Amino acid sequence: MRVFVTGATGWIGTALLKELRAAGHSVLGVARDDAGAAKLTAQGVDVLRGDVRDPQSLVEGARSCDATVPLAFHMDFSDFPGANRIDREAIGAMLDAMAGTNKPFVGTTGTLLVAHPGKVAVETDADPAPTPITVRHQAERIVLDAAKRGVRTSVVRLAPTVHGAGDKGFIRMLIDLARAKGVAAYVDDGNQHWPAVHRDDAARLYRLALEGATAGAVLHGTAEEGITQRAIAETIGAATGLPTASIPAAEAVAHFGFLGLVVGLDNRTSSEATQRLLGWKPTGPTLLEDMRAHYFA
Repeated sequence: MRVFVTGATGWIGTALLKELRAAGHSVLGVARDDAGAAKLTAQGVDVLRGDVRDPQSLVEGARSCDATVPLAFHMDFSDFPGANRIDREAIGAMLDAMAGTNKPFVGTTGTLLVAHPGKVAVETDADPAPTPITVRHQAERIVLDAAKRGVRTSVVRLAPTVHGAGDKGFIRMLIDLARAKGVAAYVDDGNQHWPAVHRDDAARLYRLALEGATAGAVLHGTAEEGITQRAIAETIGAATGLPTASIPAAEAVAHFGFLGLVVGLDNRTSSEATQRLLGWKPTGPTLLEDMRAHYFA
């Protein structure tokens, strides 16, 4: 297939390009600027100049290719509702262009969307948890509903940490925060769980979804069901020599900033159904192994 990928120069996008090309697919990647275009060209990837903030710039890519994976997200935590509006408008424009084609389209949300305390989330969970990221459910519905319009849509709910060497996501932010504050902290007793997946395993999941996911499928991009926030903090403390400490939930945002909205969420998540459906078997290192190997140099 010729696969259209937005966010092709990003954390997951770069791994997906490698995965797709190794499997014999070709890629049309979106670049916002000359630097991004040069990066893609150097990898042998065709380039479409576009931006998620300009949905019409993405339409031709979705229309002309055999499959689409939108990975670009305008990350602005100061205006999260606005960032999600941009995302919905972009994926809506691409899905409109693909209506009636039965081409695969693999969208992305997060497992935190179904973070119900004390419950292991599964792929059939449809009700969003009352969390700060509930707004992401709207994008998930747009993608899944497009299956009724003749697009072979599926959604990958990614773990809050997609880890690996070079990660700049939540775990890196927690490490930087611990160093800035002088303490590796967790909320209350630290028994809140986050699932995790290695970046290469996540990229393989997207490729398998393109090739074989059924229309309307919800997939969980999790290799580990849940690692406690206390274990993450203790790993940070051991590697940096910093003490660990509990922060009361009422003070989480004051200590962690915007991360305080999510570090207290309990999000144990299964991917058993996803693995059975697609034959996906995560093989990467665990989160804590990866942290010790790559996050403290």
